Amino acid sequence: MRKPAFPFNTIQPVCELKPMVQPESQQVQGSALRVVPRIASLASPMRRRGHDRFFDSILGMPAFTTAQRRGDVLTVSNPLKPLDGIRVIDMTRLAPGPYGTMLLADLGAEVIVVGGGRAGPPVSSFSRGKRFITLDLKTDEGRLALFRLCESADVFIEGFRPGVADRLGAGYAALSASNPRLIYCSLTGYGQSGPRAQEAGHDINYLGYTGVLGSLGPHDGPPQVPLNAIADMAGGGMLAVIGILAALQERHRTGLGQHVDAAMIDGCMSLIAMHFPAWQTAAMPRRGDGWLVGTAPNYRCYECADGGYMAVGSLEPQFFKAMWQTLELGDPPDAMSRSTWPAIERTLEATFRSLPRDAWVARFEGVDACVTPVLAPDEVWQDRQIRSRVHPQHPQEVPAIPRFSRSRVAPAPVDLDDQSVEVLSSIGLTPRDIEAASPPSQRGKQDGLSWPPRFTD
Repeated sequence: MRKPAFPFNTIQPVCELKPMVQPESQQVQGSALRVVPRIASLASPMRRRGHDRFFDSILGMPAFTTAQRRGDVLTVSNPLKPLDGIRVIDMTRLAPGPYGTMLLADLGAEVIVVGGGRAGPPVSSFSRGKRFITLDLKTDEGRLALFRLCESADVFIEGFRPGVADRLGAGYAALSASNPRLIYCSLTGYGQSGPRAQEAGHDINYLGYTGVLGSLGPHDGPPQVPLNAIADMAGGGMLAVIGILAALQERHRTGLGQHVDAAMIDGCMSLIAMHFPAWQTAAMPRRGDGWLVGTAPNYRCYECADGGYMAVGSLEPQFFKAMWQTLELGDPPDAMSRSTWPAIERTLEATFRSLPRDAWVARFEGVDACVTPVLAPDEVWQDRQIRSRVHPQHPQEVPAIPRFSRSRVAPAPVDLDDQSVEVLSSIGLTPRDIEAASPPSQRGKQDGLSWPPRFTD
């Protein structure tokens, strides 16, 4: 007979847990409480009702050990980050992999970046919370050091073309043989199989092959190249993180690691899943023509008197009506009729050009119309919503994401010093072994494209 679901109302007289943890600065001072003993007092009678697994899991969780009383409400906190105790060996370069491992480091993982060789360095913007070492993988000592590192690791991530890691002695078969629990992630543009698997590429190439680039930009001009946030970051680094976290969860059930094949072309296609069915329909008949591509007058940007821009996203009728009325344009037309689009566009172009951008920002303050300013990157940090959530310790420091109700995450410091001696000593290598595996002359040496790039003129 199936056990009944846990009756959460049974615990209500004991405590009420707030849905989100308040920052320490906002917590009311009061007596510290132990949540587990109070829940444990219910355990015996409720175990008899068939809820043993719930209490076994709750009583074994360190996250439910401390709380703060605030009136009749408890705010529960967890000093550990979600991925504390997870060790990641990172052999990726440039942007997609380092971005993914920065996300893992923000979540508490120990990330050890293995440098050396001729491949370009990781983009320095993604260096926070990581430890950097150098290994010469052309030597037996360097390969042995990598093996020793991976024996104690939970995750290994690389971004070489298929077969290169195998030739370095760092392939999935070799590393998983000595550590069957290892999650091995290969992050590449075209994946581990297929006719283009061995080809080089960048974000723009993966966008080109997957229909993303073919749907961006005006229909009477070339495709519009976006920043490399789509294929490299969302379709690459984030895709790898999703695969790694899923594989770690699966390992809880099986005790085994596995090979995660994260291909940026797969990620790009997944990101535009809702747009494939719309292609060559009235919603998107061609590139640069459609409802969400900047043709619809209620979903595009408008220039203001000072050269700034406002972003209009008033798709739904109630938002379009609110925008139209805020602009004092009379009764709103039917924005879902394509025949009205040219007239609406002309009206909105002339209206927004009549005032500077910030005047429009003030006009739409507090109005639910989905009309907002287009901020330049240097302006972002002064926006009040950004400032309320992001508290950078350094200029232009992006937040650790996402937020959690109990676990605390925050950007870790950046330390670019080579830590080969410290890291390799911690796994039992002798000073002689370390010098052979990580020649001092190679430590901290970075070849390849720097970021931001330095131009020749």
